[in-house]
Amino acid sequence: MLTKRWLSPDAWQLGTYEKLDGYAALRKALKAHPDDLIQLIKDSGLRGRGGAGFPTGLKWGFIPQGDGKPHYLVVNADEGEPGTCKDLPLMTHDPHALVEGVIIASYAIRASRAYIYIRGEAVHAARRLRNAVREAQAKGYLGRNILGSGFDLELVVHSGAGAYICGEETALLDSLEGFRGQPRLRPPFPATHGLYASPTVVNNVGTIASVPPIVLGGADWWKTMGTEKSSGPMIYSLSGRIANPGQFECSMGVTLRELIELAGGMQPGHQLRFWTPGGSSTPLLTAEHLDVPLDFEGVAAAGSILGTTATQIFSDQDCPVYATYRWLEFYHHESCGKCTPCREGNYWMVRVYRRILAGQGTHEDLDTLLDTCDNILGRSFCGLGDGATSSVTSSLKYFKQDYLDYIEGRTAPKLSDKSLVGAH
Repeated sequence: MLTKRWLSPDAWQLGTYEKLDGYAALRKALKAHPDDLIQLIKDSGLRGRGGAGFPTGLKWGFIPQGDGKPHYLVVNADEGEPGTCKDLPLMTHDPHALVEGVIIASYAIRASRAYIYIRGEAVHAARRLRNAVREAQAKGYLGRNILGSGFDLELVVHSGAGAYICGEETALLDSLEGFRGQPRLRPPFPATHGLYASPTVVNNVGTIASVPPIVLGGADWWKTMGTEKSSGPMIYSLSGRIANPGQFECSMGVTLRELIELAGGMQPGHQLRFWTPGGSSTPLLTAEHLDVPLDFEGVAAAGSILGTTATQIFSDQDCPVYATYRWLEFYHHESCGKCTPCREGNYWMVRVYRRILAGQGTHEDLDTLLDTCDNILGRSFCGLGDGATSSVTSSLKYFKQDYLDYIEGRTAPKLSDKSLVGAH
């Protein structure tokens, strides 16, 4: 549903899009009452594709109507977590799918202005999106009196400065307003006090791109894919020690075993050891979890989070301690610094990992890591801090022996003494 046009010649151009069901859903949606569209999305069971999995129709329904305030739709295209790469190819290869979804969603929540907030480094995707917006305006799909319906919509593609924290919806809104990207205190929530203190819906790229197929096919058809509580297809991003890394669109509930088979199996000479089900902010799973259904409930039951379905696959030749260290360096670098637990906790955990990987760690360091995670998890201002602890606690749960091998000298140091400057 989401990738069917990706391999078509000039898939990003309006002519190709229109030949393959493009804007047919918009014509159908504009004939319906906005409340009926919200109900359709509720009935479909569509859940947010950005990581949290919140019911999309319910989020749309939170927007107060008749309040006299402008309403906004904001698309979170600030994809920046390590391993996550499902939104970028969607915007690059099929930008009109997102544009059409934006128009339908804006019509449903009565928004006359919408924004796509895209990560600053995604230059090529931003160009494709802006070109798609121009094409849609020229054809009457955007602007005033869209297709003679009386509905007006202005769509702005806004490039951020490239900060991971702006993937958090309230930090994104602050950045969009021209402020430094930092999370806001909630409540109030964006549904009532979002962009410019007005009712706002913030949805992920994959969520909005799923709307046109649902409008065309209906809620019952959509629910024929996926599972009872996690309906529809999902784009799974596979990277790492597999033969053919890339994007794989499957019904939700597919297992890693099936995904690896689709990707041509593991690389020769490699055996699966650990993997992330949803990006670096989700707890690690192991080879024992090959048959866990990759939907919201299945992954949660296994002790992790579906997240952004960024499946990073590591083999018996990879070190979970070093992988966790590299992820922590990212979270330390990307912390906005607003709250003490995340700002200080990640700073010190990076230094503890440097000691361990340089062969100068102690057994007490493992207790320090767990204690630091305990002071970050649930105590940070937003989810960045929580996500940073995931790989630490899960790697210690499943691979404590790897840590002990560094500490007790059985594994050669991976880092030099130079990495220890300021680490004690």
